[in-house]
Amino acid sequence: MTFDNSKSIISLRIKLFGATVVLLAYLAMAYVIKMIRFPFLGMSDTLWTVILCAIWIILAFLPMILNYQYISYSDDGDYIVFRYFTSGIAGGKKNSVEISKATFSGYRIEKRFFGLIESILLYQKIQDRDAKYPPIYISALTGEEKAKIVKSLNLYGQG
Repeated sequence: MTFDNSKSIISLRIKLFGATVVLLAYLAMAYVIKMIRFPFLGMSDTLWTVILCAIWIILAFLPMILNYQYISYSDDGDYIVFRYFTSGIAGGKKNSVEISKATFSGYRIEKRFFGLIESILLYQKIQDRDAKYPPIYISALTGEEKAKIVKSLNLYGQG
């Protein structure tokens, strides 16, 4: 089985782009062209600017705070392969984990921050010990994608 969450990440980027266009259009119409008359809907220009900037900041930084990552997963062949990198305004370093199915010893899913941040820890048997890989954040995956990974990993090791 092979899949990735590129659709979710692209959707996130499109929303941020749309929010940026709306914010810039508002700033141009309110302060440069002076097309919008204030008070607008009972609020001043300063209040509107603060609200729209706050919404943009939330949309821009929420993926980084919740550790959204692009994830590509494959269990085809003799290896379990995760490729991932942080999404958001500044993309992160690209990482890859490849574990032989013969030495895969299990996984654990951790939830933090009221279940908003989820990560998966992978374990591999090396000699007589279990080695733990750094967490792979699965917060950006849909419930169906998470279920696919869990079902696949359960075939090869204990969760």
